Amino acid sequence: MKTPPSTSHNLTNDDLAPDTKQEWGWYSIFAFWMSDVHSVGGYVFAASLFALGLAVWQVFICLLIGIMIVYFFANLMGTPGQKAGVPFPVVCRMSFGVKGANIPAIIRGLIAVVWYGIQTFLASSSFIILILYFFPEMASLQKTTFLGLSTLGWIGFMSMWVIQAFVFMFGMSMIRKVIDWSGPAIYIAMFALCAYMLTQTGWSAINFDLSSKSLTGWQAFNMMIVATALVAGYFAGPTLNFSDFARYCSSHKNMKFGNLLGLPLNFMVFSIFSVVIVAASIPLFGKMITDPIETVKQLDSGMITVLGALTFILATIGINIVANFVAPAFDFSNVSPSKISFKTGGFIAAFGSVLLTPWNLFNNPEMIHYTVDLLAALIGPLYGIILMDYFIVRKQQIDVDALYTEDTDQAYWYDNGLNKKAVYALIIAGVASIITSFVLTDLANFSLFISGGIAAIAYKQLMCKEAIIHSEKLKLAKSV
Repeated sequence: MKTPPSTSHNLTNDDLAPDTKQEWGWYSIFAFWMSDVHSVGGYVFAASLFALGLAVWQVFICLLIGIMIVYFFANLMGTPGQKAGVPFPVVCRMSFGVKGANIPAIIRGLIAVVWYGIQTFLASSSFIILILYFFPEMASLQKTTFLGLSTLGWIGFMSMWVIQAFVFMFGMSMIRKVIDWSGPAIYIAMFALCAYMLTQTGWSAINFDLSSKSLTGWQAFNMMIVATALVAGYFAGPTLNFSDFARYCSSHKNMKFGNLLGLPLNFMVFSIFSVVIVAASIPLFGKMITDPIETVKQLDSGMITVLGALTFILATIGINIVANFVAPAFDFSNVSPSKISFKTGGFIAAFGSVLLTPWNLFNNPEMIHYTVDLLAALIGPLYGIILMDYFIVRKQQIDVDALYTEDTDQAYWYDNGLNKKAVYALIIAGVASIITSFVLTDLANFSLFISGGIAAIAYKQLMCKEAIIHSEKLKLAKSV
């Protein structure tokens, strides 16, 4: 019998170790995607596609095809995590090496930190609506500023920061409870907001032609391709580290069913709600409002205003947890497992988000473009490398023990814990991604797919010898 390798304390802790219980069913995966989709950003994004000059039926085709692409890759990216019960940075050890996995982990973690701060800032805008509704005299606190944010803004931002920190303190068990009921609660509030606005306008006043221009022929077809790519790209971040959640799922079947409900079905329903509310804003307010927070501000009903503000606070907290807290919590823990736990990693991200002063970043689109987009340019290559390694090179075989050892004769040790070939593929595809994002800007919307394809091809070619050796070992194992 083969002796298992020794487990290294430099590579594991209670949070990174394989989850052996795997108690999540399909509903928790469904709820995960509801929390990710039901956000202010998701609302604005879905509504914005209707302003591209496409007909309503064309937009819905783009939404459906785009979200099916996301569904396809979510199933792929979640498979190794669900099978082995391990989070995203540990999955990366298969292709990048047990130490080299910190490269993709830090890339994903830094992106999440930036957006964690921005989402917390957006949630604080809704919280300020509630403050001013109940305490209008506090409006005077908007006159004084510190580091670019008013005193009232600081109160709102830090309140949201503390609320989220309270959730984080209780770990994944509390996070699961939050996402299990936050998504359905947002649907109830969205339905109430939609119903209220329709009672004020009536169906006859609703016009779903939200664009100032109309495209036909090849122009419309080209824009449909762009819109489809935008949908797929919008979910690229949380789909990349989906193993962070799939690891807890009881079966691959439950994971896929939860993805089916949470992505195609849920996304389309949420998009319909978003578009109806945006369309109703035109006859109700005399202009199209795509920002749901601004819509809530304009309403005369106190109850709807309070309900709407609470909804968007809950929605933003939900997406911040699933997309921007769990990822860096695991990613930063992976850097030094013996010193950084899941909670510690999450709080590093949370404190880092304050130091970034996200309100200044949010108000400077050019700065967001050059910081976030530069990091995001490497997401496509990570997809290509990870999927090519797991499905083609390794034929879906995982040596779980080897993921947690520094023994030099194990599968994922490579060269001092680093697979240089994965790094080379990342650099090659990363350069291509940066060029398409910042130079050949006509291709920017397709950078995710272009760089992912280049990375997959480059990695396969570089790992050709290893793939042959691995195939021979599998044949030998089956013949024994």
